[in-house]
Amino acid sequence: MVVHDTRVHVSEARSRLLATATRIFYAEGLHSVGIDRIVAEAKVTRATLYRHFPSKDDLVVAYLQGVHQADRDRVGEALASGLPAADILRAIAKSIAEGIGSAQFRGCAFLNAVAEYPDPEHPVHKAVLAHRDWFLHTVTDLLAQVGKTPPEPAGRYFVMLRDGAMVSGCLTDPAEICDTFLQGVEGLLQSRIDSASN
Repeated sequence: MVVHDTRVHVSEARSRLLATATRIFYAEGLHSVGIDRIVAEAKVTRATLYRHFPSKDDLVVAYLQGVHQADRDRVGEALASGLPAADILRAIAKSIAEGIGSAQFRGCAFLNAVAEYPDPEHPVHKAVLAHRDWFLHTVTDLLAQVGKTPPEPAGRYFVMLRDGAMVSGCLTDPAEICDTFLQGVEGLLQSRIDSASN
């Protein structure tokens, strides 16, 4: 008697669904992409999709959680580098700039999602806020190690610089936007470094 491990098949189907949804959602938007298209392109049945994701909203949240984890992994690499906090922040900013400069760049997945899901009680909106809260706290904790002034305003400023770069990077020359963004981050860091020596 042959026993098949259905968990492997299920996990492959889920991965394929999520990879397909991630590609299409990011390129084309959330509301404009239907379940039928995702099922067709992932080459699974609707029953398989609903076994893993009971609703389209669940699939959208899983997509955002995947993007969030990718961001966490990139930041984690910078944090594990052993560099001083200012250099870790420079590495994070450089990674953001590289994303903006890539050919596939279509803006910030989270800003795009919250524009389509404005209700603060919606699970998609909450997933966006959770990501932003993590990012703000991460950069604020690093900025606390650079300079002596309170880090919270600087953390908010870093996030606003990032948001502006993410939006502008879709509208105009991304090279100029990335340069401006990196200069802004460097100015923020220098201001904090200078404050520590006064």
